[in-house]
Amino acid sequence: MMDFLAALERTRFSIWMRESTSVWGYPTVLFMHTVGMAMVAGLSATIALRILGVSPRTPIRPLERLYPFIWLGFAINAITGTMLVVQDATTKLANPDFYIKMVFVAAGVYLVSLIRRRIFRDPGLDKAPLPKNARGLAWTSLFCWSAAITAGRLLAYVGPAAGPRVGR
Repeated sequence: MMDFLAALERTRFSIWMRESTSVWGYPTVLFMHTVGMAMVAGLSATIALRILGVSPRTPIRPLERLYPFIWLGFAINAITGTMLVVQDATTKLANPDFYIKMVFVAAGVYLVSLIRRRIFRDPGLDKAPLPKNARGLAWTSLFCWSAAITAGRLLAYVGPAAGPRVGR
């Protein structure tokens, strides 16, 4: 497996991502990954906070329009995240923190879908009290996205040393 990961790191694309001085390489991919996460986590947090009672005069139903932007942000993150992993596969995939991040991302995505099914599909939304589990879903969503972001940031500081190594 490590041979395969090392081979990924030796591809032209990975070398370009890791070693290019072009702003279109690593800096742009990392920036786009940050934008994607802001869209996913930020818009999910907007929905969760409204469910928790922030801005109670604002109806919840119109927030469903945020879902296409949440999924766009997730697509951006899936693409850029793959690019970031491939360019340093032996380090990232040997770091337990990466898998912790992925668990929280998967849980966050599941909760985004669950909130849409359980809350936005309710025909009485904005006319009756929210379902009993709505607040729990909202708090759990906020926790998962916060944990995913924290674990993602920690990838740069914990586990095996990242970055260019001699002999690649």
